[in-house]
Amino acid sequence: MLGRSIAWLAAWSLLGGCHYFPDHYLVHPKRPQPSLVTWKEDVTAGDLLIHLLGAQAPGNGPFPTILVHPEGGKTAVDMQGILWDLAERGYVAIAADYERRIDGEYQRSLFAWRSPGDVIAVLDAVTDRRGVDPRRLGVLGFSQGGVFSLLIAAHAPRRVAAVVSYYPVTDFPHWLNHENASLGQRFGFVFVRWYFRRESGARTDAEYQAMLLGASPYYVAEWIQAPVLLVHGDSDTTAPVQESRRMAERLSSLGKPVELMVVPGAVHIFNFRQEREAALAWETTIQWFDRYLRPRYFPSPVSGTPSQARRSRSKGEFSTAMVGARIFVRACLLSKPGQSPALAQLGSPLRAKASQASCRAVANFCSAGPRPQKLSIPGTSSVPKTKASSSA
Repeated sequence: MLGRSIAWLAAWSLLGGCHYFPDHYLVHPKRPQPSLVTWKEDVTAGDLLIHLLGAQAPGNGPFPTILVHPEGGKTAVDMQGILWDLAERGYVAIAADYERRIDGEYQRSLFAWRSPGDVIAVLDAVTDRRGVDPRRLGVLGFSQGGVFSLLIAAHAPRRVAAVVSYYPVTDFPHWLNHENASLGQRFGFVFVRWYFRRESGARTDAEYQAMLLGASPYYVAEWIQAPVLLVHGDSDTTAPVQESRRMAERLSSLGKPVELMVVPGAVHIFNFRQEREAALAWETTIQWFDRYLRPRYFPSPVSGTPSQARRSRSKGEFSTAMVGARIFVRACLLSKPGQSPALAQLGSPLRAKASQASCRAVANFCSAGPRPQKLSIPGTSSVPKTKASSSA
């Protein structure tokens, strides 16, 4: 058992680019706000044991919900900062990790999911929670968790409304070959291939290859209906950016809504190691979920007198717009009547990509100045858009 644990740790250390101790609170809260409601629960589904950890603002909801999966070797507890961050923004945030019954006991496994039923089991557990709006469910994941998020969207296309997947491996047979790897990486992947085969428990090569294909989102892309945002660093040597590029091209060719954000200089698990790049990617992530999981004006939970509630709703109409909308508001307030918002003069940390809906929201909010138009904001040229003209 000890040898198996050491092998598992070593494999995921390698797959994580030897960055096994990332800072999961790098751009996220280090402690929850006192008003947040937090909980944890274990759920069994056949041979699968699902560990859930959740956070949300007080209230009955239903609220838009985001299911979070960590990178390989990490657990739901490691996602606490992300959960608190999302909950403070008005989402129900739930993280999940898995164990599988092997030889009579629950164990961690690279192949925790062995059937389509395993893939979607977590959705049943999540949507049964109080406050969750099953019609506004998004999935977010990192590395192995990014793979999980794409597979869930493929196997439950009518139940997932938005996907954000960070630096996933989307084609395991292709990735395990690692043809462009350095000499040291090729040596490392000898061990990785051995470890994958061992973890699979496959009795034949054919069975093992079938398991690799089943774990690869690339081969079930046609089933995905939800809009997908892929986030990848161009300096990732563990899961090369080509993994996301090929997935984006595949989805686009199928007429699926997809965008690829390539972050310059970002390595594997960069959002827990490189603060500037992490902040940029996280703001884009929030924009994506706000766009697809919230109505144009999503009221924040309010309490107090009716007049206080009205004021809170008014603030909520603005505060829940995308980050770009908040930037436009500041620019609008700083501009003179009749002038366009001087967005380019704002500091780079405030720059973000704003949707047309955000622009309209700000135009209604600002009493002076013309209606803002959709702008190309400096600093976002690394987000090539691959959205198809129509969606399937």
